[in-house]
Amino acid sequence: MFDIKKLRNIGITAHIDSGKTTLSERILYFTGKIYKMVETRSKTGDGPTMDSMELEREKGITIQSAATYCKWKDYNINLIDTPGHIDFTVEVERSLRVLDGAVLVLCGVAGVQSQSTTVDRQMRRYSVPRIAFINKLDRNGANADRVVKQLEEKLGHKPVMITMPIGLEDNFEGVVHLLKMKAIYYKGNNGEELVETEIPSHLLEEANKRRMQLIERLADYDDIIAEKFLADEEIPMDLLVKTIRRLTIALHITPVFCGTAKKNMGIQTLLDGVIDYLPDPTEIKNQALDLDNNEEKIELATDNTKPLVALAFKLEDGRYGQLTYMRVYQGVLKKGDFIYNSTNKKKAKVNRLVRMHSNEMNDIEEANAGDIVATFGLDCASGDTFTDGQINVNMTSMFIPVPVIELAVAPKSRDGETNFSKALNRFTKEDPTFQVSRDKVSGETVIRGMGELHLEIYIARMLREYNCEVVVGKPKVAYREAITKQAEFNYTHKKQTGGAGQFARVAGYIKPFVAEGQEEFTFKNAIVGGVIGKEYIPACERGFREQLAEGVLIGQPIVNTFIELNDGQMHPVDSSEMAFMLAARAAIREVVPKAGLVVLEPIMKLEVAAPEEFQGNVIGQINQRRGIIVDTVNENGFVTINAEVPLRDMFGYSTDIRGVTQGKGEFTMEFLKYAQTPKAIQEEIIKEYQEENKK
Repeated sequence: MFDIKKLRNIGITAHIDSGKTTLSERILYFTGKIYKMVETRSKTGDGPTMDSMELEREKGITIQSAATYCKWKDYNINLIDTPGHIDFTVEVERSLRVLDGAVLVLCGVAGVQSQSTTVDRQMRRYSVPRIAFINKLDRNGANADRVVKQLEEKLGHKPVMITMPIGLEDNFEGVVHLLKMKAIYYKGNNGEELVETEIPSHLLEEANKRRMQLIERLADYDDIIAEKFLADEEIPMDLLVKTIRRLTIALHITPVFCGTAKKNMGIQTLLDGVIDYLPDPTEIKNQALDLDNNEEKIELATDNTKPLVALAFKLEDGRYGQLTYMRVYQGVLKKGDFIYNSTNKKKAKVNRLVRMHSNEMNDIEEANAGDIVATFGLDCASGDTFTDGQINVNMTSMFIPVPVIELAVAPKSRDGETNFSKALNRFTKEDPTFQVSRDKVSGETVIRGMGELHLEIYIARMLREYNCEVVVGKPKVAYREAITKQAEFNYTHKKQTGGAGQFARVAGYIKPFVAEGQEEFTFKNAIVGGVIGKEYIPACERGFREQLAEGVLIGQPIVNTFIELNDGQMHPVDSSEMAFMLAARAAIREVVPKAGLVVLEPIMKLEVAAPEEFQGNVIGQINQRRGIIVDTVNENGFVTINAEVPLRDMFGYSTDIRGVTQGKGEFTMEFLKYAQTPKAIQEEIIKEYQEENKK
């Protein structure tokens, strides 16, 4: 009998190179799912179970999130290993959208890094409870206390240490469990044998002090524990476990575990923590939008007897066609069922239902509420909602980051054109941050993405998976245009061509409008007295929107605008939707130069880590690239420099940073915001655009 209380849907998230995939591999080993552990950068050519893509094994990084399931004690765990590289952040985004809990992996040496901050922000966005695992405590420079302090200061968590390390670096031997007050050692060839003993005498005082700190933190939130603590009474272990669980699920605290995945230490204790402190699907609130009731929010119940609601959160092109990963929120999904896509209104049959173990499939007959499964043959996009037809709802959408880099691409030979378009169609369906468009002037196909590596991976996949060699243009920055002040428009479109003519007049104003996203366009219809017929208003809005999308200065979208249409004129014979649309487009072209039109460029958040001896060189390089240093942190002979830099000046940076740090420096970069370009740079960008369009 399936017991939903014994199900955990968890993700493994972290900064790149914190040991996520190694940890996932160890979890699979200790739960009996695999019988051999493979390192991320294995010399044998095979790679970790969760890195099933050839490119992942070659580069030693996770590119796609991989789903699997395993059992620990008598609990079922659906596990998703997510990428750490910022270019693949949408994989983390969509995974966290459907997970109930997460393990935040932190490097015991580097601690909280830039991508740790990003995944933490994503977890907060979807209110995902988490536990932290401080990994790599066997490495030189490891310091668990420093990482716990960073967790509190940099991420604003309230960490509670459940385990503390016994020794560090080469002397790391095991952990002290602060609830059980026992020392745990991981013996045997692969650490599979847990040995619980008394705490070593030299650590007893420290363990008692840390346990007291843990109880003090719980007492801040729980009156019963506070009373017992003040009365100096013994607090039962089961009360502590229940309280930690409740406070973790409520996002008040973050339980912290210690270990080293590579040396197989701390994994079983972490798995116990997943079971003890992370929620089952019934303990998480999930909402949907009722499409029959003005998109009112309704709460879904994790209940098999309710009407089916499932979300397609990830697509992959598998051996048997499109593989759709789904989270079942409510009801039961059975093989052979007909289900309805709330987004495109199409009906489909569930011909095959599988549980995924990385790229292996295990057939099942049905999936219960709270489960994560996959199916074939559904016509859908990432983020579509499916129901059984008894209920008309849509799940709330996930946040999609803005692509900031673009490349012109074309197949090398005419023979590759079919495969080229097949690949682009598939990739855009799979990945919402990979976008394709056609340049109206040059006729080139342009791909957009999150960074150079992101697009490089897709170009490599075209060759490997579609045998299509691609010619690639120079990387370009995805600029935007914006207005800086209010301006009024009053434009009349007149055309007489023998028969019926064209007539439309539109008037109003345009002004800057600061929105959270970059694509925001707000339209207000303030027409009174019927000077423009109601039937023509949508055509006006479409004309405004289309011209804003094309831009005026450099052919890039004009963002963050508010347009009010408050006057106009129509003709009983010569007015038409087309006439009003053309009038609206021309009005935008005429008015935006008066509204202080400027070019916006993407500004990136850059984090560079390098030995202290190279600090001057690294800062000098950042300054040369128009970067602004935000802060520098010196620790253990290394410097971490945080800066804000324009993407335009960052091409080729990976080669330069290696050059000035003798190959010892590394960096991560993610999109931060759009900002106005300096006047001289703007003129340069406009000139480049005009020259390209002459060709």
